Amino acid sequence: MTDAAELRRRTAELLAAHPPATTDRLDFLRARFDAGLAWVHYPEGLGGLGAPRSLQAVVDAELEAAGAPDNEPRRIGIGLGMAAPTILKYGTEEQKQRYLRPLWTGEEVWCQLFSEPGAGSDLAALGTRAVREGDDWVVNGQKVWTSSAHIARWAILIARTDPDVPKHAGITYFLCDMTDPGVDVRPLRQITGEAEFNEVFLTDVRIPDSRRLGEIGDGWKVAQTTLNNERVAIGGMRLPREGGMVGPVAKTWRERPELRTHDLHQRLLKLWVESEVSRLTAERLRQQLVAGQPGPEGAGMKLAFARLNQELSGLEVELRGEEGLLYDDWTMRRPELVDFTGRDAGYRYLRSKGNSIEGGTSEVLLNIVAERVLGLPAEPRTDKDVAWKDLSR
Repeated sequence: MTDAAELRRRTAELLAAHPPATTDRLDFLRARFDAGLAWVHYPEGLGGLGAPRSLQAVVDAELEAAGAPDNEPRRIGIGLGMAAPTILKYGTEEQKQRYLRPLWTGEEVWCQLFSEPGAGSDLAALGTRAVREGDDWVVNGQKVWTSSAHIARWAILIARTDPDVPKHAGITYFLCDMTDPGVDVRPLRQITGEAEFNEVFLTDVRIPDSRRLGEIGDGWKVAQTTLNNERVAIGGMRLPREGGMVGPVAKTWRERPELRTHDLHQRLLKLWVESEVSRLTAERLRQQLVAGQPGPEGAGMKLAFARLNQELSGLEVELRGEEGLLYDDWTMRRPELVDFTGRDAGYRYLRSKGNSIEGGTSEVLLNIVAERVLGLPAEPRTDKDVAWKDLSR
């Protein structure tokens, strides 16, 4: 049985064999994965030891104290939070061995090819087609709002493989090589001036059947694992007190007393308390994950995350007065990660508008909470038994 003492012993052995000060960063990360200390709750041989998820904090604390490098989790968040748990649950042994190690070390960045111009909130209406040709699938279509596609080597992709059945039933899940011929990544410039998102055009892209994840036609079921983990990754991230968007607002309040008013004080107190409640609720949600896969509770956390970010960033702009109207740089960039706290108040205000869209719109998540958490009746669906090809588009 792996307990905290055993994990400390294994971590000490790793540090002794690979001193962080003299070991190449990537070599250290590979050794950590091979020692089962990457994500301890994963199986042995796949970066883990089959230990309780809660014991990961023991390893992380020991490594941080020793000055060991991390795998830049913000840069590879889609791989860690969405692709990895889906591959672990539905992948073949060969797929797990091939993809999980370079995913965790950050050698291979992942992106998510789900949303389409005509299939955003209604994701199951997607029209990207995958047609079987021998041992390959030939994929044609367009995806949109694809974070990190410009730096990604791999993508998790859902495509329609059977248009003659209802929309949820005719989808299959694939792992797509972003360097293959026919994959065209184009930047989408946002209101912030940056282009962290992309649109991706797929033209006769050939994907071997060996890169199919799950059974043919089971793509919607596989995608639910990805989407549930995505919402937890966004809304349930681990933060210290005053971490995230509330931190810059509180810092400005303390350092700039001349900006304070009674009304702003009351609003800040309210949002500070809500941020702390959200942080502690996220911690409880992570503890619930120890017992199994994430459920619809992640939708509620993601809802709270979006609303708080937008209210806090609006309060910060108002608190700063004329300064809040300034913007540091409109230069077109294609960043590798989103840095909410490293830019100015204007950036945070504009970027937070996307929080209620990405990872599932707030309107869709409200439906999920209503139906799957509160048990309210589902909205009527007229397309439930209609073949996808017969739907109006």
